Amino acid sequence: MHSDRVLISEVGPRDGLQSVKHTMPTAHKLRWIDALVASGLQEIEVASFVPAHLLPQMADAALVVQHARQYPHLAVMALVPNRKGAEAALKAGAQKLTIPVSASEAHSMANVRKTREAMVEEVRAIVQIRNDLAPHVKVEAGISTAFGCTLQGLVAEDDVVKLAAAVIEAGADESGLSDTTGMANPAQVRRLFKRVFAEIGNKTGAAHMHNIRGLGLANCLAAYDVGVRTFDSSMAGLGGCPYAPGASGNVVTEDLVFMLEAMGIQTGVNIPKLILARQALSDGLPGEPLYGMTPEAGLPKGWVHA
Repeated sequence: MHSDRVLISEVGPRDGLQSVKHTMPTAHKLRWIDALVASGLQEIEVASFVPAHLLPQMADAALVVQHARQYPHLAVMALVPNRKGAEAALKAGAQKLTIPVSASEAHSMANVRKTREAMVEEVRAIVQIRNDLAPHVKVEAGISTAFGCTLQGLVAEDDVVKLAAAVIEAGADESGLSDTTGMANPAQVRRLFKRVFAEIGNKTGAAHMHNIRGLGLANCLAAYDVGVRTFDSSMAGLGGCPYAPGASGNVVTEDLVFMLEAMGIQTGVNIPKLILARQALSDGLPGEPLYGMTPEAGLPKGWVHA
């Protein structure tokens, strides 16, 4: 990928919506996705394929994927925790699957009730299902809790690098790193992504940073500096951390796009149209707090969008 262009992967419709109490009505969800696409976003994680009784917010996953498929320039991504989810997502028409694999043994057991080794085997099985059903679909195995874990505390960097290598060996097309708990700092991000690049090269995937301690953008920039070119973020920071009141969870897409574009790094996203899409989000989740500095402040005087 050209060094001054990045891919912004909008995760609000999945990561954001599954973290809030209220369920956004399907019609509003589709309208929000339409508005996100209109801003120029080229990849959106639209749903998570998990049992509806566990996550009622995602009960309409197949329908949402089918709606998003109408846009020819959009990569429609879905999160799948296991084989069953992968089959359902592929049947619905998802074009990219992302599988969370936790670097923390404690988090892995709490989150998916499987050891890290068992999750690597799950990745292998999902890749096989992909090969059989839809060989063109990309599979990403993101390493969650890569920078630390609220249950376990420190996570050994060697464990993270080994796990990234293991999921690639199991057949994943790429593996990125997630700061699930907002514990990362820029020096650590630089160091760990450098080690992952040294291990798996251009199969190194997205930086999925959280802003729980206010370092989300700094961590994204650190990842960019060492070669990362895909970034996960969420409109209005949707998906706030329940343990940090008043702190948004995910990196705010609007602020991330502004930072990159202001630096001359192309995202392909139109900021005024992106800010407009916040309306569709607040219509679907009235009363939900929306974060973001750029939408509040507006674009600087004399700003010319590339």
